[in-house]
Parts: sequence; structure tokens; C-alpha cells
Amino acid sequence: MAFMEKPAAGKVLLDDTVPLTAAIEASQSLQSHTEYIIRVQRGISVENSWQIIRRYSDFDLLNNSLQIAGLSLPLPPKKLIGNMDREFIAERQKGLQNYLNVITTNHILSNCELVKKFLDPNNYSANYTEIALQHVSMFFRSEPKWEVVEPLKDIGWRIRKKYFLMKIKNQPKERLVLSWADLGPDKYLSDKDFQCLIKLLPSCSHPYIYRVTFATANESSALLIRMFNEKGTLKDLIYKAKPKDPFLKKYCNPKKIQGLELQQIKTYGRQILEVLKFLHDKGFPYGHLHASNVMLDGDTCRLLDLENSLLGLPSFYRSYFSQFRKINTLESVDVHCFGHLLYEMTYGRPPDSVPVDSFPPAPSMAVVAVLESTLSCEACKNGMPTVSRLLQMPLFSDVLLTNSEKPQFKIPTKLKEALKIAKECIEKRLIEEQKQIHQHRRLRRAQSHHGSEEERKRRKILARKKSKRSAVENSEEHSAKYSNSNNSAGSGASSPLTSPSSPTPPSTAVEHAPF
Repeated sequence: MAFMEKPAAGKVLLDDTVPLTAAIEASQSLQSHTEYIIRVQRGISVENSWQIIRRYSDFDLLNNSLQIAGLSLPLPPKKLIGNMDREFIAERQKGLQNYLNVITTNHILSNCELVKKFLDPNNYSANYTEIALQHVSMFFRSEPKWEVVEPLKDIGWRIRKKYFLMKIKNQPKERLVLSWADLGPDKYLSDKDFQCLIKLLPSCSHPYIYRVTFATANESSALLIRMFNEKGTLKDLIYKAKPKDPFLKKYCNPKKIQGLELQQIKTYGRQILEVLKFLHDKGFPYGHLHASNVMLDGDTCRLLDLENSLLGLPSFYRSYFSQFRKINTLESVDVHCFGHLLYEMTYGRPPDSVPVDSFPPAPSMAVVAVLESTLSCEACKNGMPTVSRLLQMPLFSDVLLTNSEKPQFKIPTKLKEALKIAKECIEKRLIEEQKQIHQHRRLRRAQSHHGSEEERKRRKILARKKSKRSAVENSEEHSAKYSNSNNSAGSGASSPLTSPSSPTPPSTAVEHAPF
């Protein structure tokens, strides 16, 4: 069976969506500046952590680079005089820690290359645009009809996926987009099956899938070409953004937050659910639904980036659904991600946190019903509905679809089997990660409970009761032995007197109760 359990030896495939956390452990003053020693951790494992040293000027440089996002980030202000005072350094350290907390908990900022390079320079030092250009140049040697117009710098959120505006030499006015992507941690297909499936994508024809013009792959990456769409994606429509602008500029801080009209929500939602059902029925793993992966073509939504699951790339929302053990199949991942997308279409912004406790007023209660089935505490705890179930809900069941194009996507039986095994492996890694997160959360809750003020008081009371009980028991034992010894002496028995036992010292549990 054409399948490989692990990537090629020597190739470390990081999951870029695993959150990084950063804690300033100490500071040290060196002549005219102060250095901050920061402990960075990937995910929940303390073993997966390292130290970095940063000056205030490094923070300032990062902050200037992040200004493109249009956010007001809480970097402490500069100070030229008195900046070596002990009290000032301690206060600044608190401010810098708060700054780190903000950028590592913001979903878009925490995944951007600038922040990753600042916190993890060892793993993010490569120039991915340069690497992509090398691969693209090699491709053009065998396909001379294509020509690069310009790089589309940072238009996507992925660090290891790059985009270029293209043209065909004999059709200079027509614009296309080339995307190049490296392999991800969930690439379980053999090289042969991977390359065959990538080359199969241009044959996929569906009214709600954006057509691939050309696709090719080697053992380490894939390259695809699609038509450039001036209108951009569904996310561009929601945020009123220009498609060619950088991801941070487009989506971090929209000037006007406004959801779509109810009819748009119903139509777009129905179209997206139809294509998800088509892929699920075909056994083709997706797992990458979000508003930037839906191209708008007039009033029609067309799904993008079917290649992501073949490449083994992690999902945009992975750090959300990895928290919930019932979202453990790619089908349920698609449904949960549809909930995120529906929320954005409805309210013009992503949810503040997931699960969502209560939903703001929506254009229709039918919208809220679908949101509750995909994003509420109960849904995340008990599991997602199927795509078929969502299609039957009142929000979508009465939508009339007018597109009559017949879907076509023929996948050979051998490749279907390879896809099935790869899908199972992707889900297995997700389930293992969810299990580790669950165990870590339980341990933290136990430690938090053990260290709480209420629990400490309870343990002190128990320790006092135990101490008193011990003292009473020892006193009674001492009295009984003393009485017995007197009785023995009075009866004239020849056995020698035994000295009474020393009372057991009171328990010191109160003083040494663990916190």
C-alpha cells in the first residue's frame, strides 16, 4: 500500500498553529541597556520551551512592523532618562509582559511570521519568499509560457505558503495567481500518491469549487495556478478589504464592522454546505474552511485550497477545535469551522472566544439556531451535527440553488484508499493532541483547586481536628496505662513496673500544610 507513516528523515515539519506563550523570567542591566530573558513555550509541554533574550529596542522594532495591522498595541513608551532605575525596569518588565500576552493571544497576530520570528528565531529564520521563488523558477524552466508579474506579499496567513501574480505570455492581459506551499505535519500520503492527487485537482469540476488551472508537485511542495479574481474572497467582502493587501492589514482591525444581509447569509451558507457534502461523500478530506478560502464569483461562493489537506497543512482554526475532544473527525472539523464562518458573515467579525456563551441579536433566530449547533458550549462538548443535518435546518432548507453545472471529480480507487488512510492518520494526530490538552487542563484545575484559599482553609481545619483528635487519644491512652500500672502495684504482683509511654507529640500538619 502506497503510504508512509512519517515524513522523510531529517525534515522537521512543525505545526505552525500550535500556540506560543512567552513569560519574562528576569532582566539584566548591561551598561546602557537592559536585556529581558524570556521563556517561550510551544503548546502545553514544558519540555518544549526555550530562552530568548530581547532588548526594548527589539520589542519596538516588532511593534513598528505590526503597525500594518492597525491595532493599538500596549507597548510601554520609550524613556531616555532614568531608564536604568530598578523600579522603572520592574515596571517596564510588567508592561512588556502584558504586550507579549496581547500578541500571543490574538489569533491573527500569533500566527503571523513577524511574531513567530521574534519568539522562535531558530525555527523561523528562513526566507520563505526566496524559497518559493526558487521552486517557481525551476518550474518555469519546463513551463516557459508562464511569467511572474509580481509577488503578492503576505496576502495569506500561512508562513510557508506564498503567492505570485502571473500572466500567460501570449495572453498578457489575463491575470492568474500562483500559490506555492511547503509540506505540513499531516502529510501522510506517499510521494507518488501525493503528486498524483495534486495533478488530479484541475479535473475537479463543481459549481461551488474554484477551478484549478494548473497543478504540479514534487516530494517537498506543491504549486497551483488559478485565475485571479479582482473581487477577492468572502472575507474581503465582509471586511471591505482589497484582495492584494497584506493579511494583517485586511483583517486585524476592520474600520467598519457589519454583517451580510440575511439572504446573502442563507445563499452563501447553503452553497458552502453543498460543496462540503460533495467532498465528504467523495471521501476527500478538507478541514480548511474559513472565509478567506471562499472565493466570490458574482453571487456564487467557490471553495479554495483543496490541496491543503494533501499537503498536510494544519487548519486556520486548529487551536480552537483542538480544545474539544468531540470534534475529532475532519467532517466535524468542517462543521465547526462553518460555525466560525457563519458567525463572521452574520456579525462582520469573528467570535471573541469559543465556545460562545450567548449570541448577539441576529437577522433571524434561524441563524442563531445554526450557530448554537456549532459554536455553543453544549455543541463543543457533545459534538457537531452533520452537514446533511445543517442543510435540513430552516436557515438553509428553503434556499433555491440555480446553478445547473454537474459536479465531476473522479478519484481512482487506489487513491481513494490512500486518502482514507491519510485522513485516519490526520484524525489520529488530532485525537492525541486533544487528549494531551485535556489531561493538561485537568492537572491545572487540580493544582489550582489545591492552591486555592478555600482549599487551604479546609486543609488547615482538617489538620487542627486531626491534631486535637490525636492529642485526646494520646491522653486517654496515657490515663489508661497509668491506671493499669497502679492496679498492678496494689495487687502485689511480682512483675516490674513499666514506665508509662511518652505521649505522641501533636501533629505539625497545620504548620506544614502544603499549599
